[in-house]
Amino acid sequence: IYRQAYPDAFAYASSEIAILPGAINTAVLIFSSLTMALAVHAAQTGENGKIQVFIVITMILGAAFLGIKAYEYHEKFVEGHIPGFGLPFRFEEQYYRPAQIFFSLYFVLTGLHALHMIIGLGIMTWMLIWTRKGIITQEYYAPVEIAGLYWHFVDIVWIFLFPLLYLIGRHVGHVAAHV
Repeated sequence: IYRQAYPDAFAYASSEIAILPGAINTAVLIFSSLTMALAVHAAQTGENGKIQVFIVITMILGAAFLGIKAYEYHEKFVEGHIPGFGLPFRFEEQYYRPAQIFFSLYFVLTGLHALHMIIGLGIMTWMLIWTRKGIITQEYYAPVEIAGLYWHFVDIVWIFLFPLLYLIGRHVGHVAAHV
């Protein structure tokens, strides 16, 4: 709805978001889905050592995602693109308010996603503890499988957020000159 109402402002504001960090984060999450799937497979076959290794790798990748997102947030803060934080919001007058809406949506959507990543890291920590304690076995691997489904769901949400916020509509009309 926002993109339809303010296509030029959307393009102008979204062009202020660097694609590379978002693309790297997309690759990180896709790889983390692979390691999570490998952890589930290891749980199904009763290989506790592999479960732990794959969960730790998944957690490292999740933390890397959050680190890259923190870098992006810092860049947006320095550039004055965080609505309501007292820094000058640097946009041409006709794009000022719609750009604030774009960045409000950006921070809400990516912030909620980051929160769910943090929750996922907590769940992975719990799975790691259960695996080390021997609670997860070849006969009882459902918690790892359910944790994996949660992780995959959060990854899929990012697969929608990345093009929606970083790629689609960056070159509408005359705004392409600003990109």
